Amino acid sequence: MPLLRRVLAFALCLAGTAGAVLLTALCAARLPWRVWLVQGAVFCQDPAAAAALTLPQPAAPQHSAQPAAAPATPQPSAAPQTAAPTPQPAPTPQPTATPLPSAAPQIEDPGAIRAETFGQGSGAGYVTLGAGSIRNMTEHTDADLRAAATTPSLPFSVEVDSREPQVLILHTHATETYQTWPDLIYDPGFTARTQDTARNMCAVGAAMAEVLNDAGICTLHDTTLHDSPSYNASYDRSRTTAQAYLERYPSLQIILDVHRDAIEDADGTRVKPLCQVGGQDAAQVMLIAGCDNGSSVPLPNWRLNLRFAAAWEEAMEQRTPGLTRPVLCAYRYYNQDLAPGSLLIEVGGHANTVTEAVRAGRAAAEALAVLLGGHVQGGQTAAG
Repeated sequence: MPLLRRVLAFALCLAGTAGAVLLTALCAARLPWRVWLVQGAVFCQDPAAAAALTLPQPAAPQHSAQPAAAPATPQPSAAPQTAAPTPQPAPTPQPTATPLPSAAPQIEDPGAIRAETFGQGSGAGYVTLGAGSIRNMTEHTDADLRAAATTPSLPFSVEVDSREPQVLILHTHATETYQTWPDLIYDPGFTARTQDTARNMCAVGAAMAEVLNDAGICTLHDTTLHDSPSYNASYDRSRTTAQAYLERYPSLQIILDVHRDAIEDADGTRVKPLCQVGGQDAAQVMLIAGCDNGSSVPLPNWRLNLRFAAAWEEAMEQRTPGLTRPVLCAYRYYNQDLAPGSLLIEVGGHANTVTEAVRAGRAAAEALAVLLGGHVQGGQTAAG
C-alpha cells in the first residue's frame, strides 16, 4: 500500500507539471512576456493559486465601421496656367467733323455761299397768322385761305402715349444732302446728293422721329431711298410706301415728307436760310401745303392740310422765333391726298450744313409735339 501511494503521488505530480507547462504556453501565446513570467513563478509555488489568477485580456482590435478608403492615386500636377488678360472693348471712336470746322478742302474755282434769314410776309398774297405767315400762290383769295387756316380745331386727333403709330416720316428725295463744312464755299462738282443716311435727309428725319417718340407721340421713320437709283417716279414709289404703312397701321394721322430746299442767286451763289436755335446756327424750315386745281392736282381736302400747316407754323414761331419761312400754299400734289395731316417740310437748303439741318429738324419736331399735346419741357432744347 505505501508503494501504491507513492506511485499515485508521482503520477499526480507529473500530471500537474505537464498542466503547468501547457498553461504557461497558453499564457505566452495570449499575454505579454512579463505577465506569463509572473504566472509561471506563481505556479511553481502554488499551482492552485496560479489557476485562480485572473489574467488581463488584450484589447480587441478596433475595426472601422467603414472600409478604409483606398489611397488616392496621385494625379499629375496640372501645368501652371498663365492667366490670360481680360479682353477690354476697344474704345468707341468719337465722331469728328468731316472735314474739321474751317477746313474746307482745296477746291478749284469754288462757288460762294451766303447766309440769309428770311422774314415773314405780309400784305397782298400773304395770310398773317398769330405767329408766322402763309404765302398764297393759288388763285384763291387770301380771305379764303385765312378762313381755312383759322378753323378752330385740327382735322385729326392724335393719341399721346399710345403704342399705335400716329406719325409717319418718310423721304421722297432721301438722297438730298448738305454741306459738310461750315466755310461759305461749295464744290460746283458736288451734286449735293448721297446715299449715306448719316448725311442725307434720313439724318434729319431720324432726329425728328426721336423727338416725337420721346414726347409720347408714336412715330415711324421710313428710310427708303425712293430717289435712288432713279430720281424719276420717286413720288410714285414714296406713295406706294405710304399706302403700305396706312394699310398696316390705320392709326396713322400724320404723314411728313421731309426734304431740303435748293436756293441759288442768279450768279450761282448758293443761299442757306439761317436762324438761331438756342444760340446756335440752325437752318430755317418751310412747310408746303398743296392746293387742288380741279384737274392735275386732285386734293379735295387741301384745306384740312392747310389748317394743319398753319397750326404747326404758329407753334414753331411761338417757340423759336425766326425758325420758319412762310408756309407755301401752291398747286403742288406731293401725295397729300393720303391723309388730312399730310405735309411736305423743307429743312434748310443744300448750302446749309448737316448739323444746322438736324438742329432745325429737332426744333420743328419739338414744336409739333407741343401742338399735339406731347410731353415737351419748356425752353429751347433743340440745340443739342
